[in-house]
Amino acid sequence: MNMQAAVWLNKGRRPRLEEGHPWIYANEIAKMEGEATPGDLVEVKDHRGLYLGTGYWNPASQITVRLVSYEPLANMDTAFFQKRFERAAAHRHRFLGDNVSCRLVYGEADFVPGLVVDRFGDVLVVQVLTLGMEKAKEAWLAALINVFAPQGIYERSDVGVRVLEGLEERTGVLYGECPRHIEIEENGLKVQVDIEGGQKTGYFFDQRENRASIAPLIKGWGGRSGIKLEERSTADGSLTQVPVNANGAVVTYPFWDGATVLECFAHTGSFTLHACDYGAKKVTCLDISEHALETARHNVEINGFTDRVEFVAADAFEYLRSQVAGRDERQTRANAKASGAKVDTSKPLVSEGRTWDVIILDPPAFAKTKKAVEAASRGYKEINLQAMKLLNEGGFLVTASCSYHVRPELFLETIQEAAKDAGKIIRRVEWRGAGKDHPMLAGVEEGHYLKFGIFEVRSRKEL
Repeated sequence: MNMQAAVWLNKGRRPRLEEGHPWIYANEIAKMEGEATPGDLVEVKDHRGLYLGTGYWNPASQITVRLVSYEPLANMDTAFFQKRFERAAAHRHRFLGDNVSCRLVYGEADFVPGLVVDRFGDVLVVQVLTLGMEKAKEAWLAALINVFAPQGIYERSDVGVRVLEGLEERTGVLYGECPRHIEIEENGLKVQVDIEGGQKTGYFFDQRENRASIAPLIKGWGGRSGIKLEERSTADGSLTQVPVNANGAVVTYPFWDGATVLECFAHTGSFTLHACDYGAKKVTCLDISEHALETARHNVEINGFTDRVEFVAADAFEYLRSQVAGRDERQTRANAKASGAKVDTSKPLVSEGRTWDVIILDPPAFAKTKKAVEAASRGYKEINLQAMKLLNEGGFLVTASCSYHVRPELFLETIQEAAKDAGKIIRRVEWRGAGKDHPMLAGVEEGHYLKFGIFEVRSRKEL
């Protein structure tokens, strides 16, 4: 152990390490004592030489050391990883139950920085993001097999951040058998995951609880159409409540009380599935990717929701703008007609001008760097502004941001600005982060990336 190299930290640095953050940047290091090969473990000491922990070292990365232990550690062997994975498994068992498809290992938050593991049924999908974890592959691979006994392990290290570590992107089978398409269950729904062609590892588990949180939004809309429950006699003379329309006729459509829902950036259609399961009348499932919609169509079909879902392949920004343009044109014609002005109805409307009871916005990250924050904020404001304009009165906006650099305060401020410009008053009913299989390590702001909110939206003139 005494042969292990050590990095000494600057005296004037911010004490992030002591506050729980496992990263050490190049500009925080005063000197290096001894020699190490990139990817090796090194001791970390403060400016007085006091031992703070052990981490792996990569001088090619701005994050030069990533801490893996607060006790002396000779090497990251199979026993080391097995202990970490057993702790990770215990956490998921406590909050999610046994053998649930979920994020099993979440990098820094599970004390194995640079390694992410998702479980899809009997298959594990891993992402290796750093040189230190790349060098330790043999050890953590054996530990994954020992702890989780998977049918197969597939690697999806096709992410750009590996370049910052001096690594090439890579995908492929690491162990056993890994079918490309795997059917999992989430909140009682069937979801097909494409572990080879899907985004990231194939599916986004971080929104599991958030998807379930839309349940109260989906029913209670029948009254708007003049439908109400009345007591009617049955064939045997007993009384039962049945839905009746304004003309007194019994409504036989089972989803008469459900919301009309638009999901933008649908990916595999996970919010669409939940909306249908909770009783939506009609869902518009939109994504720019035909591959994503192909998966979404399959997911809708295997859950029996095909008759209530329409699929739209389009850019969400353009689609929202076009619907607003159509709505505005309809309103202009209606106003002109009401004032007695002559309206030229021979010209076709620009677009449909549709509206919905619930609109869901779950876009990919708009800001990958600090420099992109300003442009990202404009993007978030634009889609939320247009969505608010397309909500029926008293409807709900379900909106999210997974851009770490757009901090929660800024995202909320952006939504409020959008509401102001849209002439809307919004009430916040939910404000959440990632799910319990994505624990947040105190002191590590980078882990607090997901912002998820639900807002009731009303027009100022209607209040």
